[in-house]
This record gives sequence, structure tokens and C-alpha cells, in this order.
Amino acid sequence: MKHLLGLEGLSAAQLTKLLDSAERFAGVGVGDVPKGDALKGKVVVNLFYEPSTRTRMSFGLAARRLGADVLDFSPGGSSTAKGESFIDTAKNIEAMGIDAVVVRHSSPGAPHVLAKALKPHVRVVNAGDGAHEHPTQALLDILTIRKKLGRVAGLTVGLVGDIAHSRVARSNIYGLVALGAKVIVCGPTTLVPPEVARLGVKIADKLDDVIPQCDVLNLLRVQFERQRSGLFPSIREYRLLFGVDADRMKRAKPNVLLLAPGPINRGVEISPDVADGPNSAILDQVTNGLAVRMAVLNAVCAAA
Repeated sequence: MKHLLGLEGLSAAQLTKLLDSAERFAGVGVGDVPKGDALKGKVVVNLFYEPSTRTRMSFGLAARRLGADVLDFSPGGSSTAKGESFIDTAKNIEAMGIDAVVVRHSSPGAPHVLAKALKPHVRVVNAGDGAHEHPTQALLDILTIRKKLGRVAGLTVGLVGDIAHSRVARSNIYGLVALGAKVIVCGPTTLVPPEVARLGVKIADKLDDVIPQCDVLNLLRVQFERQRSGLFPSIREYRLLFGVDADRMKRAKPNVLLLAPGPINRGVEISPDVADGPNSAILDQVTNGLAVRMAVLNAVCAAA
């Protein structure tokens, strides 16, 4: 694997290899477990043009736990404010002698452009490009499912919420379908584009009908920053129809697994008691994200 630009087109074997690798990296550098040296001598750049907490920090920590040096970039305080372009910025950083770039950008396809523009030895990992894909988030979601439920194939996974603006939803769909899961997407009709059905998923608009069918519910954040106004009447109405609280959980299977890519809007897509309840694996996702990002960085840099 030279780059990880998305999960679209990856086979079940490729996905499983990454997930298996992540399982092996779990716990490396924690407590008495020594750090690795697979990336010793490598330089990894976090090139983030959008805000991030979990993704940015876990990529940096993952690289350091594998022995790499890490450079962190953000547009605030950089020459971006003086008009320097995305590609010129990347090429100038490349000239300092780097091995991999982890990029987050608001423009769909930005990591693909970067992979073509940089020298062949520089690896590119997509950390989220607009509403297109977020491959490592999907991998950590799927790893959490596999570790908690023992399998992915044959499970029914509900992706609930703002499907139209969610790069997490797209990457999850590609990965879950490839691994043999049944996927149901559910949300307001204005936030679920009909063409998503072509990806091999079922579309529903009544959460109460979907919940009893699901082994996993992945509650996606309403992405207010990407929306135009008027896509649903109010936050209160969204919460009433699509928010998961204790009452709605009574419809679910007793052992249903709840996921939610952060940041979560407590009291909107999920109530605080459910977010912190026994079915929630939200913090497990964060832990598994570190292992996934170690596996991905190891995979792409090992190909260099």
C-alpha cells in the first residue's frame, strides 16, 4: 500500500490485513510495553487545514510510538495567510526531507491531488477530505465492531444522521459492505441522498423501525458547519426523530453496540446517559484509533 486515500475499492483481504495489523499494534508504547522502531528515521507531517482533536493527536502519537519524528502544521500562523497555495506549502515541506504526509482538507480529493504532486517516495494518508472520505475513522469503527462483537460479516449496522455531509459515512459504507455487513442508512430525507443506495445500502427515514434490526448503531454528528439552512426544521425536532436516548434504546437489541465519531453533540444525536452507558464504545473507538493509525502509517511507510 503506497498511500491510503480512501477505502473505496479496497478488498476484504486488504481491509482485514490492516485490521489485523492494528490488533498487533494495540498497546504498543503504553505502560510497560516499549515503543516500536518501525518508523525510526522517518519524518511524518500532520498537514491539517481543518480543526481536529482525536485524529490529529492520534496520528502524531501513533507516529511517535513507532519511532518517527513528527511535524505539525496548521494554517493559522503559516504562510497560508500570505496566500501560499496548498500545493506550494506541501512542496516546501517536502523539500525539508519528509517521508509521509497525513492531510486533512475541506476540499474533496485534496489527498489525491497531493499524492500526484509530491515525489514518489512521499506517502499520503487521508485524514478527511471534505464530505468525501475519512478512511482511518471507518477502520477504527470497524475494528471496534470486530473486537466487541467478534465479527463484521453478517451484522446489521445502522448509520444514523447526516449522511449527505459525512465523510465518515462513506468510508464506513465502503469498508462494511466489502467485509460482508448489511448497512442501513437512516436520517432526514434532506440529509440522505438517494444515490447512496448505489453503494449497496438500504435507506430508511424512520429510526424507530431501524433500531430493532441493528447489531450496531453508528450515530453521526449533524455537521452544521457544512450545511445550508433549512435542511430540517429544528434541533429539537431532529432530536425527537433521530436522537438516541434511554426511551429509544428500549427498542434496541439488549447488546446493541453504540458508536459515535467525535465530537458528539450531546443531547442532539445521543443523550448523555446513553453516550456514557453500557452499550457505548465511544472511548474504545478513540483507543482503537491509535492502533489503526499505527497500522496505516506502518503499512504505507513500509512500502517506501
